[in-house]
Amino acid sequence: MSSKLSDTVSIRPMQADDLIQAEALDRLAFSDPWPAGAYIYEYENAQNSILLVAADTSRRAGQELVAAAVLWLVVDEAQVATIAVMPQYQGKGLGLKLLATGLAQAARRGAVRSHLEVRAGNAAALRLYYGLGYQTVGLRPGYYKDNHEDALLLTLEGLDAEKLDAIAAEA
Repeated sequence: MSSKLSDTVSIRPMQADDLIQAEALDRLAFSDPWPAGAYIYEYENAQNSILLVAADTSRRAGQELVAAAVLWLVVDEAQVATIAVMPQYQGKGLGLKLLATGLAQAARRGAVRSHLEVRAGNAAALRLYYGLGYQTVGLRPGYYKDNHEDALLLTLEGLDAEKLDAIAAEA
């Protein structure tokens, strides 16, 4: 990978051809991945969703997905359903770039705040979310099926598309 992520990684809307890779990426990134067929369902029912992928253009003729995100739009809120980043791309700003891009799109579609659940012990994800301004607003004890880890409920108020675009451009 080059020294600057944006030189080789591009973010774009998820396409039908991405679904198998997105599902495989989810299984690689999470100990408790989405069930088989979940990405297909999201893609086929995406009228109130934002589905994004990041592809590394330096790998396999630009077709290798290295990250994926799904956000659900519920009235004026953006629920971050998932962000999966290939392990070797973690810690390089790709999660921030993908999330800020998705939240900017959500803001343009009327979202004024965002919510998500995150494993209480996921320090890297918490750094990402807190760094973007999310605040802890609650706890779901034993939320995760694989190990009964607690989930923290986070909220980000005041989505600003231009500010989020600038964050995505810098990441």
